[in-house]
Amino acid sequence: MDLRPYRDFLTELAQASGEFLRDYCARSANGQIAVETKADESPVTAADRGAEELLRKRIKARFPTHGIIGEEHGNENEGADLVWVLDPIDGTKSFISGVPLWGTLIALLHEGQPVLGAIHQPLLSQLLIGDGRTATLSGRTVRTRTTTALREATLLTSDTVNLDQRLGAARASALLAAARIARTWGDCYGYLLVATGQADVMLDPIMNPWDIAALVPIIRGAGGVISDWAGGPAYPAEATVAAATPALHAATLEQLART
Repeated sequence: MDLRPYRDFLTELAQASGEFLRDYCARSANGQIAVETKADESPVTAADRGAEELLRKRIKARFPTHGIIGEEHGNENEGADLVWVLDPIDGTKSFISGVPLWGTLIALLHEGQPVLGAIHQPLLSQLLIGDGRTATLSGRTVRTRTTTALREATLLTSDTVNLDQRLGAARASALLAAARIARTWGDCYGYLLVATGQADVMLDPIMNPWDIAALVPIIRGAGGVISDWAGGPAYPAEATVAAATPALHAATLEQLART
């Protein structure tokens, strides 16, 4: 499958949503944007909804037969061979705080599996694209680190509260203590850090399809491994592990099983 036309379009989508979100982010950090709470207690703003609407309109105009799965506005024609998966702001808590540890996630599924993905952080002008074989950050090829031991690794998670709830406080603490450095540089930006060799492991205990789809071809394209916590397929999944090398990924799964 020739992904080049879709890769170019993916870049167009990221640039368009980025222009839309830059102004909103500045206004949100100053308390000028209303924040609502969804049924799952996660925050949402007009920026989330507006960015997804913009992306949907562009996809429908260019590829009217394609399907769309989106966090804010539901699914359309999701049984199509080619389906776009959208998370307009992954890391809304960071977004409303003016902290650039958020991004827009855009993925393309072919026959139900992610083949192309992007993480876009417009405030930092970072666009990470992966196709399962390669990954580039703003046009520059990136690779994961070569770390093989968890005791030498930088381990990230989006929220230690979620980790505590999934594992229990004692088990979560033991997991974090097993790494050399543990930080909450999370949401999609944590996966960007793993893919670009700035961190080694990223863990999330709760994931939705729009959270994970773009990450699969990015992590694999950068030479990493991504799966659920049992070592099964990453998409779709409720939990994922991303690591710099197969050896470190396996070690992380072993640590999860022990804790």
